[in-house]
Amino acid sequence: MNTQANVLYTGKTHTTSGGRDGAARSHDGRLAVQLSSPGSKGEGTNPEQLFAAGWSACFIGAIGLAAGKLGVKLPADLAVDAEVDLCHADGAYFLQARLNVHLPGLDRETARTLVDTAHQTCPYSKATRGNIGVEINLV
Repeated sequence: MNTQANVLYTGKTHTTSGGRDGAARSHDGRLAVQLSSPGSKGEGTNPEQLFAAGWSACFIGAIGLAAGKLGVKLPADLAVDAEVDLCHADGAYFLQARLNVHLPGLDRETARTLVDTAHQTCPYSKATRGNIGVEINLV
């Protein structure tokens, strides 16, 4: 852990026993979710959906930073569809992911530059780099 870093924010949650079939709350009360295992009949969300939502939101922010540096105006309907797979092989569980980025109205070269730059700077992309399979697609 980098003790010299300027910590900008710390997300704090409390998850009850049951884990994937429990509940999670943030310390400030702004997040309160029931959790259910993927594919179960439970009504809650799951860690893969939460991770996909967080990563896609962060990635859009990183695209915005890249666009600002390059002087590119982003389309109002910019979107990222994140897909996070929970996988099992050889007795082990692991994740893999795809980020499908929609940048309508931008030429492909500019869009690719923004996406590649965002993938280098997004904290979620950094955290997963070399740890899980990731595809970044322009759609």
